Amino acid sequence: MKKSLIKSLGINLLGVLLVIICFSGAYSQVGVGTKAPKGAEIFFDGSRKMLDKKWTYWKSPRLAATLPIKWMIENDPVDAGTIMNSNDPAATGGKYGSADIVTKKKFRDFRLHVEFFIKEKGGNSGVYLQNRYEIQVLDGDSTKHGMAAVINETNSPYHAYKGVGAWNSYDIVFRAARFKDGKLVEKAMVTVYFNGIKVHTNQVINQVWGGPNSGVDGGNDGGKGITDTPEGLKLQAEGHNVLYRNIWIQELKLDKADTDF
Repeated sequence: MKKSLIKSLGINLLGVLLVIICFSGAYSQVGVGTKAPKGAEIFFDGSRKMLDKKWTYWKSPRLAATLPIKWMIENDPVDAGTIMNSNDPAATGGKYGSADIVTKKKFRDFRLHVEFFIKEKGGNSGVYLQNRYEIQVLDGDSTKHGMAAVINETNSPYHAYKGVGAWNSYDIVFRAARFKDGKLVEKAMVTVYFNGIKVHTNQVINQVWGGPNSGVDGGNDGGKGITDTPEGLKLQAEGHNVLYRNIWIQELKLDKADTDF
């Protein structure tokens, strides 16, 4: 009887251990502090050198900023290290498109990790996938235009937001729109984890919102005229103290319309 009990306890403990290991492994792959896996490229490590090497201003119709990039490198307000502040002087007053920065490298399908920190209430920025599709960064807004929404297309998962004065993270797998004979046959698709919580799964993205100053194709047929070009990752300047750090991208090839991970 004792042997049976010991065996039973051993099996149960092993099961618990396996659950812990599996949970820890899954959790370590998303959320604040997630490191770039093998095969991913780091696009911001906290240094001015990397910012200038891998990013530039997006040439929107109302670009007002001039190189070098005026986003400042500052001390991390919470942890050791340095970050970049999106509060470019050219974007004062919320003039998006006047000082947005975009990676020089362009992408189709990819996995992205990016961390952001909003210093004051109402802080506004945005993470643009393929410089077309915005995942919103906006404190205080829980509407379809609000925090972590696929802008204007999903509800805001505001419950996952850590709030002003804390680091937040997006972990994203994105699949670009597909074309055949020059015609759109499959729309872009995205899965998003917000602070380690899955908030959008295989979400189809219908268009670019915000007009020509918002992103590539924003001026084409009211944002519905998506074109078949790879584009960079863009971060939006809106004249607010929104900080960024730990940005990396892993290029993917997603033949199937499935971004779930």
